[in-house]
Amino acid sequence: MHLAQLNIAKAKAPLDSPVLKDFVDNLDPINALAENSPGFIWRLKGDSGNATEIQFSEDPLMISNMSVWASLDSLKDFIFKTHHLEFLKRKKEWFEKMASAHQVMWWIPEGHIPSLEEANARLRYLDEHGETPYAFTFRKSYQSCDVSLEPA
Repeated sequence: MHLAQLNIAKAKAPLDSPVLKDFVDNLDPINALAENSPGFIWRLKGDSGNATEIQFSEDPLMISNMSVWASLDSLKDFIFKTHHLEFLKRKKEWFEKMASAHQVMWWIPEGHIPSLEEANARLRYLDEHGETPYAFTFRKSYQSCDVSLEPA
C-alpha cells in the first residue's frame, strides 16, 4: 500500500498578487524537493509543473496539493525535516484559516493514482465522520494494515 495525501488552502489573494509572491516563487523549488525526497512516488501537477492551475472548487482562491508516498514516514520526513517546513510555518501569511477539514490522507493500492474526486470524497468523509482508517490526518494516523478501502 502507498499513502495518498491531499491538502487544500484558500489563498488570501490571487496567486499573481504581491501577497502570494514569495509562495508562488518557491513552488518549483519545493516541488523539486518533494520529487527528490526518499519515498516520493507521484504528485498532482498541471502544465506549469504545479497544481495551482488545477481547479479544485468553484472558488478561484482555493488551491490543492495532492501526492503519493511510499510510507507515512517518508511524507513526514519531507514535510517536517526539509526546507518545506519553513514554508509550512508561514502559511498564515498566504492562506485563510479554514473551518472545515483541509488535509486528509488515505492508503491506496500500489500503482493507483488518485483523482481529485476521490481525494475530495475522502476529505468530505473526514469532515463528516472524523478520523478513521478510511480518511485521517497526522493527528491520528493509521498504518496500511489498519485500512479498509471502504468507509466504515
